[in-house]
Amino acid sequence: MHLNSAIFLIILHYYSAICLCDDTGGIRGVGKVDKVYLDNTNMAYLLGGDATDVGNIRETFFYNQMRVVSDVISSRISDFEIDGKTFEVGGKNKGKKQLSDAKEGYVVKDDIEFGSANIIPLWAFGLLY
Repeated sequence: MHLNSAIFLIILHYYSAICLCDDTGGIRGVGKVDKVYLDNTNMAYLLGGDATDVGNIRETFFYNQMRVVSDVISSRISDFEIDGKTFEVGGKNKGKKQLSDAKEGYVVKDDIEFGSANIIPLWAFGLLY
């Protein structure tokens, strides 16, 4: 077993601040967990090193900021659903294609300074905490 894999398993076993995101709105759906987010994005860099997925880092940051103010659940058509609104998180080139079936959808983009219409910069969610 690779050292990072062993460390990851230990962290999953003992780390009480693991964030679970499922489509039930809470931990009651643990058997159906869609995604697992570490509580701190730095943990992902510790475990993944240079191979850390920046998409997961973006989603982890978004999830951790929004869970303070609202219930966050996974979306069937995009990354997250919050109070009936759909959020797709990505880089500056992220498109709106995945939001075509959403009643009210927003694209959360990293690496942009300003948003417009239903495009919101990822950094803005850091102001919620």
